Amino acid sequence: MSIFKSHITRMSAYTPPLEGRNPHKHLLLDFNERTLPVSHHVKQALIDFINDDRLQMYPSYGDLTRKIASYAGVSESEVMITNGSDQGIDIIIRAACTEDDEIIIPGPTFAMYQQCANIERLKIIEPAYTLEEGFPVNEVLNSITPRTRMIVIANPNNPSGTKINCEDILTIARAVPDTALLVDECYFEYSQTSVADRVMEYPNILITRTFSKTWGLPSIRLGYVISHPDNIKALLNIRGPYDVNQFAAVAIDAALEHPEYTQQYVREVMEVSKPLLEQFLDQQKIPYWPSAANFIWAFPDNPDAIEQHLRNNNILVRPKADQSGRKGLRITLGDITQTRQLIEKVQEVLSSSRTS
Repeated sequence: MSIFKSHITRMSAYTPPLEGRNPHKHLLLDFNERTLPVSHHVKQALIDFINDDRLQMYPSYGDLTRKIASYAGVSESEVMITNGSDQGIDIIIRAACTEDDEIIIPGPTFAMYQQCANIERLKIIEPAYTLEEGFPVNEVLNSITPRTRMIVIANPNNPSGTKINCEDILTIARAVPDTALLVDECYFEYSQTSVADRVMEYPNILITRTFSKTWGLPSIRLGYVISHPDNIKALLNIRGPYDVNQFAAVAIDAALEHPEYTQQYVREVMEVSKPLLEQFLDQQKIPYWPSAANFIWAFPDNPDAIEQHLRNNNILVRPKADQSGRKGLRITLGDITQTRQLIEKVQEVLSSSRTS
């Protein structure tokens, strides 16, 4: 007999394959992380904090929320910091939905949405992304019922990298003004697509973002929510006063003071590495989903052989199957040197299979 709710004990934990990854041994192209170390400004800020003998104190955030709001181009009252964007997703779903409500989550997409929905015992409706049509806007609209309490949109989506037109998001927001619309913009710096400037006009929109991906700080967990001030006030009733740790606050403060290291990295990934990998895939006639993020979901004929050869050469990518069960490889883009290294090893497999 479990002391917990029966549906919780029947669930499976979300357990991404993190073990054995070593940045000093492997080229990590499997988790959409920044592939280069963070700037020395961030490292030094953390060292200075430790040396200041403040570890025994509870965290205090100063004007961090204001700085993040300024970076995002919104007012401070429209922002709440969170322990990674995962906490923002969890809090929003918990705040908006109750058992047996319907939640629309177009898929395939980030597994945490379904995990949080299942915890709340929601009925998940899952319209499908397609390579041909991309985001299923009409299917989403047709899936709405009086029981729909939330619609989740990842923009751009993971693992497909699909960019969703902002007007499509606003069309959905207008169609269901009393339904929460969670827009996950964790890859915003790569896509440069956002509806953050519309949250005052559309108070049912709630945006989650993170400093994990582009800024290279997933280990210290800081994200933020952008929404109408009334929503932020309500969500703060759920988030704990100390949920964001002081290391995160110190690191993000330093990162925002020196955004150039992130901006330069984004330019190299999106304007140099990504076109190079796309060109290679086109030449090899390997299909892939058009991506607005720092990764590409490709479908070679021999994904297992390629993944294993890359692993044997200390390059990690992420096997991901589509809705039909066809296995692909989601490949994170790094700098140009790393991308050339990846292409060289993939080419070895392709050349070997053609001569065998």
